[in-house]
Amino acid sequence: MNKNNKKSANLNLNPEITKRLLTDFIREEVSKAGFTKSIIGLSGGVDSALVAFLATEALGKENVIAVLMPYRTSNPESITDAMLIVKELAIRYETVNISPMVDAYLGTASNVDNIRRGNVMARQRMIVLYDISAREKALVIGTSNKTEILLGYGTLFGDTACAINPLGDLYKTHVWQLAEAIGVPKKIIEKIPSADLWAGQTDEGELGFSYKLVDQLLYFMIDERCSEVQLIERGFEESFIEKVKRLIQKNEFKCKPPVIVKLPHP
Repeated sequence: MNKNNKKSANLNLNPEITKRLLTDFIREEVSKAGFTKSIIGLSGGVDSALVAFLATEALGKENVIAVLMPYRTSNPESITDAMLIVKELAIRYETVNISPMVDAYLGTASNVDNIRRGNVMARQRMIVLYDISAREKALVIGTSNKTEILLGYGTLFGDTACAINPLGDLYKTHVWQLAEAIGVPKKIIEKIPSADLWAGQTDEGELGFSYKLVDQLLYFMIDERCSEVQLIERGFEESFIEKVKRLIQKNEFKCKPPVIVKLPHP
């Protein structure tokens, strides 16, 4: 936003009501699907940490399984922080090193850049999660928030894959608020957001803007349905508006199920 900003979005939520709604959602949807247990890919970041807290509240610690899936270039701090959540909640966990699986494929590929490598890692992690979910008869719970979903900041059939997603209608700003309210360790909340796909990678560095700023824009653009003129009047730069619009339009397909052609039947 520029200095002419006239109004900030009201992104405050009621933590108690939100927590109750989300824990009820998890409990009901897991039961409705015929499961009693859930499985979560625990990365050491705030999103998966929040989901682990919510799932434990909803299902009980004995019914939550966390899976830590480091790659050989992963920051060791990611495992340390994930274990902090495991110990805090006293939930079951296992660690699966995805390096041999990812490298086996990448060794046969050519001209692999960081994006392709990151996508392969994300999809391999989901292979692991769904295999363990079959073994444990546990439902996979997603950890993508509304900001990531709208911007397409996720790997299709990778980190966006899940059976249910309790964070899907929470902007990243909301995730931080709720995480703080329900007791996620401050160290996790204050971490610089990163998918940890390569050394030095950060979400905001890749996107080119901060979550806090884009959440403001997305709220007015999506929730309030403001026109571009109204967004500019609220202080958003036109170039920023256009960039975010392009991201939403370009990645809209990720939010839809596969398109199926409707054929005439005799």
